[in-house]
Amino acid sequence: MAYYLRRLLGVLATLLVVSLLVFSLLQLAPGDPATVVAGPDATPEQIAAVRANLGLDAPFLSRYGGWLGDALRGDLGTSYTLGQPVTDLIGQRLGSTLQLVIAAMLLMGVLSAAAGVVLATGRNGAVRAAVDYLTTLALSVPPFVSSIILIFAFAVIWQVLPSGGEASITADPGGALRFLVLPALALALPNAAVLARLLATDMRRSLQEEYVLTARAKGASRRRIVWRHALPASLNLYIVQLGINFGNLIGGALVVEAIFARAGIGGLLVDAVTTRDYPTAQAVLLLTVAAAILAQMVSEMVIARVDPRVKARAAR
Repeated sequence: MAYYLRRLLGVLATLLVVSLLVFSLLQLAPGDPATVVAGPDATPEQIAAVRANLGLDAPFLSRYGGWLGDALRGDLGTSYTLGQPVTDLIGQRLGSTLQLVIAAMLLMGVLSAAAGVVLATGRNGAVRAAVDYLTTLALSVPPFVSSIILIFAFAVIWQVLPSGGEASITADPGGALRFLVLPALALALPNAAVLARLLATDMRRSLQEEYVLTARAKGASRRRIVWRHALPASLNLYIVQLGINFGNLIGGALVVEAIFARAGIGGLLVDAVTTRDYPTAQAVLLLTVAAAILAQMVSEMVIARVDPRVKARAAR
């Protein structure tokens, strides 16, 4: 219990620091939201009135404290440019982003596990070399480049998948999945490559452990050694990295959504930053970072639950 309490307190402290950084960076960014809201023809007096109405003339700490207090009560403010509650704007876009991130997570898990096992235990040298080359390529190609390559290959040349847009997952599940394949793959590939190499390294180390060598000496089959001994023993860092990569996927979704014309929170953030819509941008950034931190915390707690050595090391 003490371990979980320390982790929870650490996460809360991290979120507090993150909230201050997010608020500070946007407030210090060049440009005046009051000028954007007032319009290009507004007089200095009108701009000053808008600034006062938005509370932008208050001291920095007062504005931060008010924003943080409202956020803790579930009030993320009102969009400067759209005049709607930020929670409503995020709610309208969140489903699209979650669909993309979940699809990318599933692809990332399947691809990384398969590639990691092949890299660590594959007997066919040609196959192992091909997987090694593909993971290296995936690591070196950012999502926005792989998005363009995938669109060109599957939407332009072969014309088997749509190049962009989306469909309702409830009204048209099949269509929604077709629209998800390319963006989810573009988002998953670099993260899957990282996880595959991490898993392969840990599996090679596990295959040299005494209990594995003992099982091999007792005549255990290669399949049993790989799937019952080496793979389960290599999942600790893999699970933690999965949690960390959840945050990477949300961040990468911003770019991928724009390329594939998806109406997710990535587009909402871009619009908010462009128009100096501080409440919307702050809320999206804070929720994105919070989701990444909480995902990592959950993954670490899962490991501590299944592997008591983690809690023992943390207690030292």
